[in-house]
Amino acid sequence: MSFSTANTQAVGAPLTRCATFLVLTVNDNDGAVPDAFGTVRSALGSVGDLAKNVAIRDSNAGFSVTAGIGSRVWDGVTGLPRPAELHPFVEVRGHTHVAPSTPGDLLFHIRAERRDLCFEFERQILHALGDAVVVADVTVGFRYFDARDLLGFVDGTANPVGQAVNESVLVTASDDRAAGSSAVDGSYVVVQKYVHELGRWTSLPTEKQESIIGRTKFDNLELDDCAVEAQKPHKQLATITDGRGKEHGILRDNMPFGSPAEGEYGSYFIGYSRYLWVTEKMIQRMFVGDPPGKHDRILDFSKALTGSVFFAPSTEVLDGLGAD
Repeated sequence: MSFSTANTQAVGAPLTRCATFLVLTVNDNDGAVPDAFGTVRSALGSVGDLAKNVAIRDSNAGFSVTAGIGSRVWDGVTGLPRPAELHPFVEVRGHTHVAPSTPGDLLFHIRAERRDLCFEFERQILHALGDAVVVADVTVGFRYFDARDLLGFVDGTANPVGQAVNESVLVTASDDRAAGSSAVDGSYVVVQKYVHELGRWTSLPTEKQESIIGRTKFDNLELDDCAVEAQKPHKQLATITDGRGKEHGILRDNMPFGSPAEGEYGSYFIGYSRYLWVTEKMIQRMFVGDPPGKHDRILDFSKALTGSVFFAPSTEVLDGLGAD
């Protein structure tokens, strides 16, 4: 799944055993923290160096970090033209279920084969940011068996591979110029935190679970699409095409999280995309339904708690922020 492009953040880093999803808000209200934006710029500019300091402790641990910046603070933090599609997460309210919009100015997607390396980067970046930020959410994820979610199905099967990763994930300056902007290269990032009613889900027969997901549970084979008049499976609703019939993919790096002792079972959705509208349409189809009213049946067992949008700019941009 990995790819490399000059100055690109580690958007397409391979799936690891551990991940931390750290969402922060900038504490810039009423001058509570003098020069909060300046502190954030300096910390973002140091991400590359901090990542090297952590990664060197185990060069085989696949450590990487991706930093994203939200719409509310993009102008104040970067001083750069806004990416053409960057805006706050828009709440999606279906007849039965809601995808909420929640605060988020900064995202750090921290990945490694070792939990301690994720911990160490989180500690160092929060120290650098100090009281200029407030933690909105922190979720620690883990790989579950052969990349399955806690519902028991393999996750990320539809991810693009090879050259298709670049085409699905990387925004280029030419993309934004065509949309009336001249923003830098990067990738749009959408995150949502879901919790599952695992007891209800596991009480379903396997065949029923498979009809909801659209794949077989044991060997991860794709099932035939259902009839239009029925509620479509998750797999079908998450397949997005444009007006010309061209299919558009996103890159997911979802992770399970939870605590059996606390009765918490969840999945953290994170999707990187070249076009934000693709991920937004996917969420719209899930919650509103296609046709409207025929929502994704997985939502009858999984509730969305958060929803935020970020733009992950190039490493060149991040490094430049620390030069002020």
